[in-house]
Amino acid sequence: MESLTSLRRSSMKTQLVSAIELEEVEMEEDKKDSPQKVQETLTYSVEEAVETIGFGRFHVLLFVIMGSANIAEAMEIMLLAVVSPEIRCEWHLEDWEVALVSTMVFAGFMVCGVLSGYVADRYGRWKVVFGGSLWAAYFSLLTSFSPSYGWFIFLRLMVGCGVAGCSQGFVLKTEFIPASYRAYLLPLASVFWMIGSMLIIVLGMTVVPTMGWRWMIRLSVIPSVFILILFQFIPESARYNVSAGNIQAAVETLQRIAKMNRASLPPGRLVEPLVEERGSWRLLISPTYRRTSLLLWYAWFVASFSYYGSVLGSSELLEKNLLCVTDADAEHQQKHRHPEDGTCYCIPFGFADYQTLLISCLGEVALIPMNICMLNVFGRKMSLVLLELMAAVFFMLVNICSTMFGFTILLFLVRSLVSMNFNVVYIYTAEVYPTAVRSLGLGFCTSFSRIGGMVAPFIAQVLMSHSVMLAMMPFALACVLCAVGTFLLPIETKGRALLQSS
Repeated sequence: MESLTSLRRSSMKTQLVSAIELEEVEMEEDKKDSPQKVQETLTYSVEEAVETIGFGRFHVLLFVIMGSANIAEAMEIMLLAVVSPEIRCEWHLEDWEVALVSTMVFAGFMVCGVLSGYVADRYGRWKVVFGGSLWAAYFSLLTSFSPSYGWFIFLRLMVGCGVAGCSQGFVLKTEFIPASYRAYLLPLASVFWMIGSMLIIVLGMTVVPTMGWRWMIRLSVIPSVFILILFQFIPESARYNVSAGNIQAAVETLQRIAKMNRASLPPGRLVEPLVEERGSWRLLISPTYRRTSLLLWYAWFVASFSYYGSVLGSSELLEKNLLCVTDADAEHQQKHRHPEDGTCYCIPFGFADYQTLLISCLGEVALIPMNICMLNVFGRKMSLVLLELMAAVFFMLVNICSTMFGFTILLFLVRSLVSMNFNVVYIYTAEVYPTAVRSLGLGFCTSFSRIGGMVAPFIAQVLMSHSVMLAMMPFALACVLCAVGTFLLPIETKGRALLQSS
C-alpha cells in the first residue's frame, strides 16, 4: 500500500516537473515570437506614414515635375492675353468676339472640371492628370492650324477640357506632402506658373513679329511633350489607392517614397477603411460640408474672376492705350478706336507692352514669402480675407492717373494679390475635403472658378472700352463680398491632417 502511494507521488512530481518545463519552453517560444506578434498587431494609416517618412528627395522630384505641369497649363491660359491682338487683326474681330475666345476656354474647363474630379476620385488622380495634359497639348497644336475664327474657338474649347484634367495634379501633389510643409511648398508652385506665363510672353515678343502667332502656339507645345515623359516618375496617390481598397499598391508606393527619402515606414501594417462611395457629390452638400462648399464655390469664382480680370484687363489697357498716363510716349498716344466713325485700329503689342506684361508676371512670385508668412501666422481663412480686401483696393487704384512706371508697379501688385488669392483657395480646398471626394470637391470648385473666367473677358475686354472705372468696379466689389464670405467659413485647416473619410 505504501509502495503504491509512493509511486503515485513520484508520478505526480514527474508530471508537475514536466508541466513546469513545458511552460518554460512555451514562454521562451513566446518571447522569440513576441516581436513578430507585436508587429502584426500594430497598424498605421497613410497620414501617419506620410508624416513619418517626412520631406525628402521624392518630394523635390514631385514638386519639380508637377510644377512643370503648371508651366504648360500657364502657357495655355496666358496665351490668350498674347494672341488676342493678333487674331483681332487677322480676322477683324469685334471686342465681344475676342472675349468669346477666352470664354470658350473656360467653358471647356467648367464642363470638364467636375467630370475630371469624378473620374479622379473613382479611377485615380494620375490617369486624369496624364490624360488631361496629353489632350490639352494635342488640341493646342491643332489650334495653330485653325483656318477660321470658328475653328479657333472650338479648338480652344477642347484645350480648356484638357487643362481641367491637369488641375487634378494639385490634389496628387497635396496628398503626398506632410502637413507641416504644405503651407511652404504649395505657394512656391506659383514660381512654375510665373515661368510659364513669362515663356509665352517671351515667345510672343520674339516669335510673333517674325514668324506669326501660329508658330508661337506650335513652339509653346514643346514643354508639354517633355512633361508627359516625366510623368512616369510620379506614382498614383497612396491615399487614393487605400480609399479604393488597393492596400498593396499603396504600401509599395509608400515603400518607394521611404526608400528615396532614406526613411522607413511606421512599424506594423497599413490599415484604412475601404471607402465604398467615392466621388459622391452628395457629401459636398451634406450638412457637414454644405456651408463650406457654397462659400468655397463663390471664393473660387472670385479668385478666377479677379485673376483673369487682371491678366486680360492689363492686356486690353496696353493694347488699346486706355491708360491715363501722364508721360505717354508716341506709341501709347494712338487710340484704338477712331473718335469720329468708331473704326477700330489694329495695334499689335510693342516691345514696351511685352516688357510691362513680363514685369507684372514677376508679381506672382515676388510676394511668396509674405504669402507663406500669412498662411502660417493667420491661417488659411484670415489670409484669404486680407488678400481679397487688399486686391479690391488696388483694383480701384488702376483708375488713378500715373506715369507708365507707376502703372507697371500697380499692375505688379494687383497680379501679386490675385495670384496669392488663388494659392490660398487651392490649399484650403485640398485640405478641407476628405480623400473620398477631394478631387470631386476640387473639380466643382474649379468649374465655378471657370464661370468667373468666362465672365471676366466681357468685363475686362468689352466694358473696358467704354469705361475703365466701370470695368474695375465689379472686380473690386466681388473681392469685398468674397472677403465677407471667407470670414464665415466654418473650418480652419491650418495644421490639420488630411481626412481620409468624412
